[in-house]
Amino acid sequence: MKICVISYDFWGYDKYIVDVLCKKNIDASHIKIATVTHSNFGERAKNALSKTLLNKNLKTEKRQQFVFDSLEKMGRQDQILVLNPDTFDISTLKEIKKYTDRLITYLYDNLERFPVEDKLYLFDKIFSFDATDIKKHGFEKLTNYIYLPHTSYDQPKPKMDLFYITSYDNKRVSFIKLLAKKLTAMDVKFQIMIIGKKTWKHQLKNLFIKVPENLSLIFSMKKICHTALLEYYKNSKVLLDLMRENQYGLSFRVFEAMALEKKIITDNEAIKNYDFYNPNNILILNESCSNLNKLFFDSPYEKIPEEIYYRYTLDHWVDRVFQLQKKD
Repeated sequence: MKICVISYDFWGYDKYIVDVLCKKNIDASHIKIATVTHSNFGERAKNALSKTLLNKNLKTEKRQQFVFDSLEKMGRQDQILVLNPDTFDISTLKEIKKYTDRLITYLYDNLERFPVEDKLYLFDKIFSFDATDIKKHGFEKLTNYIYLPHTSYDQPKPKMDLFYITSYDNKRVSFIKLLAKKLTAMDVKFQIMIIGKKTWKHQLKNLFIKVPENLSLIFSMKKICHTALLEYYKNSKVLLDLMRENQYGLSFRVFEAMALEKKIITDNEAIKNYDFYNPNNILILNESCSNLNKLFFDSPYEKIPEEIYYRYTLDHWVDRVFQLQKKD
């Protein structure tokens, strides 16, 4: 069987899908369009002019041509998975569809954030993690997945109580200020990283709600690579996960926590509806953060039953998406 995954893969999650497929002795390929960039300043300048004067993005055209060239070399595929079809226009998706009898998509984001309803008729199967979209459009429900190997709670022993990394967002930063005050008052050792271009104004300040920025809160314009983040995760007892506006599914942070046997603090109330939910491992914050308590940090992690844990592994996810085994 030949399977191709086509994606932007900004955070590096999608390559794990191909790795698992290969372990199942499937001829799997990954067309990662994030690797296609402008090769020099001249190309960047030309594209800037093209976007301004002609409303034409040359980088987008270059990436779509890269997909066509890659598929032509690989030949016909039994199945093609496109992750987040917002990356492509309809004509490109039609061309991709010519190379397979089963074109699938998994929506990493909801339709409110990335409206792609006009393209979905091209797909033979649509998976989504967003409860609202699933109910409205009849998509098949499928969460994100555990891509990391399982690591025991006490190996190694973490030095931090809580860790969080997020992209810059005004609303989210306001809530973090409130949360940081509560954590500081509880004498909880934490580190929060806020990443993005808009963080420059915070970097000019030395004080942030009376918490030393160099120790507990870091504003940075530089992205941290995916593999380096794992060391931060492993060095903390608890991972924080705050929802984006209009988010109704579970982020990858939840599944990373499951793999590493880390507790989760989140503002996502929907997490109560999942079979792995355990109030000893998962604390759902209220709006005032008044339900934060030190006992949550000090009590041990309770292991998730193996049969429940497996349902969220990438191995199981791959079997469902590509129909390699019957669903439970």
